[in-house]
Amino acid sequence: MAEAAGLGSLSPGLRAMFSLLTPNESSFQRVEDVPRYVEQASPFFIGLMVLELVVGMLQSGDPVYTVSDGITSVSCGMISRLPQLFMRGCELTAYMFVWEHFRLVDLAWDSAWTWWIAFLGVDLGYYWLHRAAHEVAFMWAAHQVHHSSEQYNLSTALRQSLTQQFTSWMFYLPLALIAPPAFFAVHIQLNLLYQFWIHTELIRDLGPLEWILNTPKHHRVHHGRNIYCLDKNYGGILIIWDRLFGTFAPETDKVIYGLVSPIKTFEIVHVQLHYYLYLWKRSKTYTKISNKLSTFLKGPSWAPGKPRLGDHKLVPKVTGKEVPYNPSWSLPLQAYVVVHFMLVLWTYHDLFQKKMILSQFTILGMTAYILLTLTALGYIIDQRPTAGVLEMLRCGVLMAMQRYTHVKPLPLPLAVPTEAFVSLSLLFWALQSFSQLTGIKKKNV
Repeated sequence: MAEAAGLGSLSPGLRAMFSLLTPNESSFQRVEDVPRYVEQASPFFIGLMVLELVVGMLQSGDPVYTVSDGITSVSCGMISRLPQLFMRGCELTAYMFVWEHFRLVDLAWDSAWTWWIAFLGVDLGYYWLHRAAHEVAFMWAAHQVHHSSEQYNLSTALRQSLTQQFTSWMFYLPLALIAPPAFFAVHIQLNLLYQFWIHTELIRDLGPLEWILNTPKHHRVHHGRNIYCLDKNYGGILIIWDRLFGTFAPETDKVIYGLVSPIKTFEIVHVQLHYYLYLWKRSKTYTKISNKLSTFLKGPSWAPGKPRLGDHKLVPKVTGKEVPYNPSWSLPLQAYVVVHFMLVLWTYHDLFQKKMILSQFTILGMTAYILLTLTALGYIIDQRPTAGVLEMLRCGVLMAMQRYTHVKPLPLPLAVPTEAFVSLSLLFWALQSFSQLTGIKKKNV
C-alpha cells in the first residue's frame, strides 16, 4: 500500500511518460473524456532532455546533443503533428468506424480487464505495425525518418514521420472488434509516450526488467545499422513479442546508429520524403510490372532474385569508428538558428492552442510559414548556396505575420528586442544575397 501511495503522489503526467497510470485513473467511457496525454507531455519532454544533457555532460564531459541534429529531430516531431490541424487522426477515426459497425462484444468500460486487454492489444498491434514498417518498402519510406539520425538521445524519439500515420491505422483494427475506442485512445498515447525515454545511451541495463519490457538497451539495437541490429527489437512497451516471434537481438557490439546509407543532410523536406523519390526512381529501372510493384511492397533491400527482405550481407559493414555527420559551422550562426527555432516553436504552440477558433485559411497560412521556417533553417545548417535568399524571404514573411496576423505576441520585455532582431536578420540576409548575386555576375563577366 505504501508503494501504491508513493506512486500516486507522482504527477500523472510524469507517470504517463512511463505507462505507469493505473486502470482506475485512465479508464473512460467516452473518447471525448480521454486526456490529451501527448499534448500535455511537452514540459516532460523538455525536462527529461535537459536532465539527459546535464547527466551526459557530468558523465563524459561531452554534449549529448548537437544543435543541427537536435533541431532536425524536433522539427520532424513538429511536422508529424501538422495533419492534426486539418483532420482527426486516421488511427482513431478508422478504429471508431470498425467499433461502431462491426464490434463483437461490449466490454465494460469500468473493468480493469478491459484496460489490460486494450494495453496488450495496442502493444501487439504496434509490434506488427513497426515490423511492417521495416519489411515493406513504401512503409519504410515513412518510418526511415525516425532512423535517420546518427545520434541516439531523447530528441531522436521526436524524429517522427509526417506520413506514417496514413498506414498505421490498419494494424489496430482487430482490437476494435472488442475494445471500446476510449481505451484505444488512452493506450495509443501511453504506448507512444513510453517510447520516449528509451531513446538514451545513459541507461545501460535494467536487470530483470530487460526480459519483459522494451528498454534503452533493447531499443539501441533497433536503431543500429550493424548487421546484427537490422530488423530487430520492434516492441513498443513489451519486448515479449520479439522473443515470441523471433525478432529479438541482445546488445553486443558497439551500436552504430542511423540508416545503412546515411543521408548527410538536415534539410527537413529531404529527411521526410527522399526515400519515396528513391523508390520511384528505382522502380523505373525495371521493365517487369512485378518487379516495379515489388520495389514498393517487398523489403527495402530487395532486388530481383533476392529473398523478400533482401540480403543483409550486402549492406555496408560498419567498423565501429564511424563519426556522425556534423558539418562545422560558426557559433554565432548556431545561436541565430536556435533563436529563430524558438520563435517558430512559439508560433507552433500558439497555433495548436488556437486551432479551434482560427479559420482554415489562417491555419493553412501559419502551417505554410512553419514549413518554410523549418526548411530555411535546414538550408542554413546544411550551408546551401540558396540559404540566404530563402532566409531573407522567410524573415520578411515573419515580419508581416507579426504585424498583420493572429500570431501571439511575445511577452512585452521580449517583443521589441525580437522585432529588432528579425529586422536585422532580414537586412543581413538581404545584404548576403546581394553580395552573392554580385559575385556571380562578376564571375560571368
